[in-house]
Amino acid sequence: MNSPLAGRSGPGLRRALLWRSLLGQGLEYCSLWRRRAVGADPQGGWALRGTAIAEFDGGPAEVRYRVITDDRWQTRRVHVGVVHGDRKRALRLEADGTGRWWSGAAQMLQFSGLVDVDLGIGASTNTLPIRRLGLSVGESAELVAAWVRFPDLRVERLPQRYTRLSDRRYLYESLDSDFKAELEVDDLGLVVRYEGWCERIAVFDPPRPEAAGSG
Repeated sequence: MNSPLAGRSGPGLRRALLWRSLLGQGLEYCSLWRRRAVGADPQGGWALRGTAIAEFDGGPAEVRYRVITDDRWQTRRVHVGVVHGDRKRALRLEADGTGRWWSGAAQMLQFSGLVDVDLGIGASTNTLPIRRLGLSVGESAELVAAWVRFPDLRVERLPQRYTRLSDRRYLYESLDSDFKAELEVDDLGLVVRYEGWCERIAVFDPPRPEAAGSG
């Protein structure tokens, strides 16, 4: 996906957006950031940061998350916090990009071989396999993601398939159920509309450096 924003070499915000739920009351703010290169990841990487307000079991909930990837869009760190009524939950996952996952000091052997996380709260993490796979139109690919369920933050294996239908449309299929939906994405691979799930209602692009410096 070629984009002037995607092609910027420096770190910083690439795009911020707001989704509304199509299932009920709910909003999600998400921002995509280009990360600065560090010693362990000399090519830099990407970060998704977001906040969602949703309803679970008739009660309001606040979700905050941060997903860090390497330059190949492979998940490296996941931080999620949920406030649901008077309960607070938190999840921290670490991955090495080669299929090994940890929760704290405990290695999660049941997720060996996985490189994607799938947050079940919204559409943000659909961007990760879309960007990582780089499918051509008409191509499909299957993967298994570490699926984080809400509001209990239970993590499960979730086999799924992505098919690129056109330049900006994908078919998502869950392979352990009959769920499928079309996704419309933008030039950065961020979801514009997720059939039956959510749709974008606001977007912010930071000004280009040359535009900001023009007089």
